[in-house]
Amino acid sequence: MATKTDPLVHMGTITGGEARELLKSNPVILLPMGSHEDQGPHAPMGDYLLAEKIAELAALQASKAGTRTLVAPVLPYGGADWFGPMIGGIAISQGTLTAVIAEMVDSLHRNGLTRIIVINGHGGNVGPIAEVARELYQRERIVLPSLYLWRIAYGMLPGIVGAEKSAKVSGHGADPLTSLGLHLFPELMRKDLVPAGKPMKRDPILDLPFTGLGTASFDGAEVGVPHEYDEVYHDGVGKGDPTLCSPETGAKLAEKLSDVCARFIAHFASKVPA
Repeated sequence: MATKTDPLVHMGTITGGEARELLKSNPVILLPMGSHEDQGPHAPMGDYLLAEKIAELAALQASKAGTRTLVAPVLPYGGADWFGPMIGGIAISQGTLTAVIAEMVDSLHRNGLTRIIVINGHGGNVGPIAEVARELYQRERIVLPSLYLWRIAYGMLPGIVGAEKSAKVSGHGADPLTSLGLHLFPELMRKDLVPAGKPMKRDPILDLPFTGLGTASFDGAEVGVPHEYDEVYHDGVGKGDPTLCSPETGAKLAEKLSDVCARFIAHFASKVPA
């Protein structure tokens, strides 16, 4: 957690006078992004809170290690994909999100802030991030790297809880987000509402078992199918079992995620000097 002795990392809390002085050095700037959607009956809808927190922890670690790093205000609304049926959810179209990311980056570039890393926490953001990064590279030969936190975290889980448990606990509404929430924001989690894991539903039209969002199985072959998340999941929970999640797992995930981000920040800064 941040303390009074930690370097300031949130751009939104830095004053205009401080910004004019601090930003002259072209520090690394993290752009955290997430979504506001159904994460299960027990977890806050704003998974952007977790993406922002991991970005903060990484920025603090990188800054203390000698690579001054700041965190831009989080973009809380993810690109629209599967979660439209959730009451209270807010998403923006893929085209609009692409434009928003491009204009955020352009705003920073205008004043010489060119060392930017996207810290992503939503699958629906992957396409727009990649499109902006590709266009930027083709136009200016500037690299805009991105770290998709939950994809990285899925790869870390077997080493933390073992392969067998990882297979049971991994999934939307379970790990990695539930364990991270139990560790980083325990006051926001509703432990009394944690549901037991259930198998994913069957396609109501083709009568095939769903294997994920947008995929079903036919004799072992993957079939693409266009359905909404509530036709696949149970109350926002996919194939993972949230009852197997824990703050201990969350603590290890947070440490590993913030560490790999901080080390990448240092690597990026060494290859893209100010």
